[in-house]
Amino acid sequence: MPPRIPPSTTTAIAIPSPHTHCRACLQRSFSTTPQARARVQIQTKLRRQMWIWLNTSGKNFVQPNELNADKTNYLTSYLARDKFATPFRARAPSPEAGPDTEQTNELEEAAVGEEAEGQKRRTRDEQPYPFPMNKEFKSQSILSEALRLEIWKRVQVEKQSVRQVSSDLGVEMRRVGAVVRLVEVEKRMRAQGQDLALPYAEAIHSMVETTPYTRGQRVSHESINDLPHHALTAPQLFYPTSESRAFNRTDAGRVFSAAPRLPDSQDVGQGGAPLAEPWADTRPETIGKKGYEMHVLKPADARIPHPHLIKHEQDKRDPNISIIQGEARKRYEQRLRQDQERRQIAQTTRAEKAEERKTRIAKGRWDFVFEDVVADRGVGEKYGVPSQDRKRGSVKIPTRVEV
Repeated sequence: MPPRIPPSTTTAIAIPSPHTHCRACLQRSFSTTPQARARVQIQTKLRRQMWIWLNTSGKNFVQPNELNADKTNYLTSYLARDKFATPFRARAPSPEAGPDTEQTNELEEAAVGEEAEGQKRRTRDEQPYPFPMNKEFKSQSILSEALRLEIWKRVQVEKQSVRQVSSDLGVEMRRVGAVVRLVEVEKRMRAQGQDLALPYAEAIHSMVETTPYTRGQRVSHESINDLPHHALTAPQLFYPTSESRAFNRTDAGRVFSAAPRLPDSQDVGQGGAPLAEPWADTRPETIGKKGYEMHVLKPADARIPHPHLIKHEQDKRDPNISIIQGEARKRYEQRLRQDQERRQIAQTTRAEKAEERKTRIAKGRWDFVFEDVVADRGVGEKYGVPSQDRKRGSVKIPTRVEV
């Protein structure tokens, strides 16, 4: 008997039919040709958009137009719908349009004004941003060469105070001092015949925003009355106070400093006219035991770099003073002169007291200077003591919290 043929291990493949597959499966295409074609279309679209930009707004970066010739050429200066970011121009009436009526003219004027205002607002908002995708980064302007030289001239030639120059030109006092020192270094290098990196400076000034200076016009480069965040104001405190007594900034500073309340005879602004203006309070005050002294936190009116501007603003709003032309400015300059004289007297007094503690012995070409010192805190008071981190038996964990 012939052997039997074993059954085949292969299975029959079912033919797709509406009974075995859904309609979406029958219409699905497994070819990669449409996807490749779509990818080519996307690349072609991006290339086309790139060439359109290069032929319109991109030309301004090869050869800047007249509107942006004197300022930084940012990408955000040009809008996608505007060809060359030119100012808004009124459109000519279309010949196909009907006759103009009063209502039509009013609507057209409103649309033109709204579009022009929107164009100015967009240009103003987008101009300071160098990176189109990063709206949080705002380009800060630097001092122009004319403004730098004007600062140096007022301080070194006209002998104006740093505080007055900072207030007049809108530049922070620390920057005024830095500008004067740098200009002096430049003049010294020129006198010695050294070369300066002038091409580099010109390139930087052409790429970033600068604050110009025009004689007779108000200059505002930066904020000059900013205050840093004080460490004493970090903790959150709950302080019970009397309802019959006003709680002002002076009281808040004393609470943060853990200082007692001022007595009524020395209080500022409690009932009636204040004894002294907060901005005029320049007397330092310390509390605590010896070795653990700390300064009492003064109100913001006394800690700002230009406290005299507070009184100057009050004088400008006073009708009895503002009616006289130049009276507020005259009083402000007088207060600045008095403050400068007071500071010079205090500096001279400190120098005289320091000189009294010294003993000078003249020996021809050299002078020997001796000064008495008191070192009652042990060895290492002058040069410091080594760290106690590796010393055996010393407490290395904090034992108290300073707030």
